[in-house]
Amino acid sequence: MNPPEPSEASFDRFDADRLRRTVVTFRDAVKAHAQRINRLNVYPVPDGDTGTNMARTLDAVVAELDQAGPEIEPTCQAISHGSLMGARGNSGVILAQILRGMVGKLSARAGSTASEFAEALSAASTSAYQAVLKPIEGTILTVVREASEAAKASAATGATLAVTLRAARDAGRVALDHTPELLPVLKDAGVVDAGGAGFMLLLDAALNVVEGEPMPLCEDSFGGDSMDQALPAAMTMRAPDSHGELSVADLRYEVMYFLHLEDGKINEFKNDWGEIGDSIVVVGGDGIWNCHVHTNDIGAAIEAAIDLGGRPKQIRVTDLFEEVAERHAIHDAQRAAAGLPAVTTAVVAVCSGSGLEELFAQLGVQGVVTGGQTLNPSTAELLDAVEHVNARQVIVLPNNKNIIPVAEQLNALTTKEVRVVLTKSMPEALAALVVYDPEASVDENMAEMIEAAQAMVTGEVTQSIRDTNSDAGAITVGDWIGLVRGDGIVAVSGTLEGASRALLGHLITAEREIVTIIEGIDAPPTTTLALRAWIEAEYPDLQIECHRGGQPLYPYLFGVE
Repeated sequence: MNPPEPSEASFDRFDADRLRRTVVTFRDAVKAHAQRINRLNVYPVPDGDTGTNMARTLDAVVAELDQAGPEIEPTCQAISHGSLMGARGNSGVILAQILRGMVGKLSARAGSTASEFAEALSAASTSAYQAVLKPIEGTILTVVREASEAAKASAATGATLAVTLRAARDAGRVALDHTPELLPVLKDAGVVDAGGAGFMLLLDAALNVVEGEPMPLCEDSFGGDSMDQALPAAMTMRAPDSHGELSVADLRYEVMYFLHLEDGKINEFKNDWGEIGDSIVVVGGDGIWNCHVHTNDIGAAIEAAIDLGGRPKQIRVTDLFEEVAERHAIHDAQRAAAGLPAVTTAVVAVCSGSGLEELFAQLGVQGVVTGGQTLNPSTAELLDAVEHVNARQVIVLPNNKNIIPVAEQLNALTTKEVRVVLTKSMPEALAALVVYDPEASVDENMAEMIEAAQAMVTGEVTQSIRDTNSDAGAITVGDWIGLVRGDGIVAVSGTLEGASRALLGHLITAEREIVTIIEGIDAPPTTTLALRAWIEAEYPDLQIECHRGGQPLYPYLFGVE
């Protein structure tokens, strides 16, 4: 007997199969368009990474899906967990928040109607805004929000799933085209937001699966005709909640329960928990919440809910000290077997270049994670390095602004105490490592390393990949440019030496004492010698340190302290 034909209503629902196919199609599309999205960069440098980070984040999601059951709940769980652990860079973290917000709504239904899918998009928008400390309009946040608002308006009229998706996609395209009007840095470059362009492929993928609409070809534009030009301003990401001086390593009990509480009181509840604990996770909505905290005060963790009129149930309390003692012993034995000495505070650092890896090791770094511009490591890769160093307290040096938000998730994912020194360059990391003491506590090291890193001003030299304008003058393809993160392009020259001199002239001031030169893989020895001679002549009181870093794309990284 043949199986029954699907009902007409089933064709108008977004079920687990359609969700899975949408995510895979989205991943494939982002990978195909990654280089074009990467070229949407405020600076004309050869290492834009928005598309690459989104694609690699989605690779982790698809890998998780391959191991999950076909039903809606395991499908959504796989997407949520895969995006959390695979998130890379700012764009990957925000994309993970979008996916997690969306599937949080879809997971409760075998197949979502147009109205329910619109609600899921709205949840995705809310989640994305919550991931950013200071939301900036004209970024992916605007595109997601306006797409979700259009979906809700369409669904409210009784529109079909396909029509609702098309309304979201069309509104998203308009929002993307308007991002330069909201964000001056995009308007100055004449481009749209890169993250928003990548997000639009999610809506294209959903329409492809639901309605059979073709995916945009790589030569198609994502917004107006500006796809082939440059990217969004960086967004400041919210670090995971941190409460006072408490850390997971200090807190003995894990308290978990389901809580019936009005949605409007949940922020007050989380703030109350923030006074007594850490590793706080509160997820849910519509009056029911799944709550998790590490604390030393079990009673207060439960009373916080009751005092607000909530009803906790299925309360579970775990003594973390007893639970992890055996596992710690096993891990310590494994790390000792690997030859890593036991230290009070270990360092995990991200770097790119064999010379830098060797230099970091000489300065006591136990965990080196390959990455940097373009190649941002995932949460899982950083977490693996943290788990394998031979210490219970760990400092992470991300050495790139895109890696900071990923690094700041680590403390909530491990029983170790993890702190992040917000280094944005390799010279800052070297300055911090000079004062690192493996036998000092994490608090003592943090104070010293932050001060050392902040005393360092840094810049980098690379080659332009397109014509553009800058505050330092007109730029043509092939020009050498000097960048100072935060100040933008400060030097332009037809020669590597010329750009390097101009950049150093910007960085060196009267109070500076040491200049550090980190040579990239393409740094000509003759240019390095010429730069050293120029510094000695122009700034005879400066001490010069030179290291072979071996980093790609940037012949010189400079640090001045």
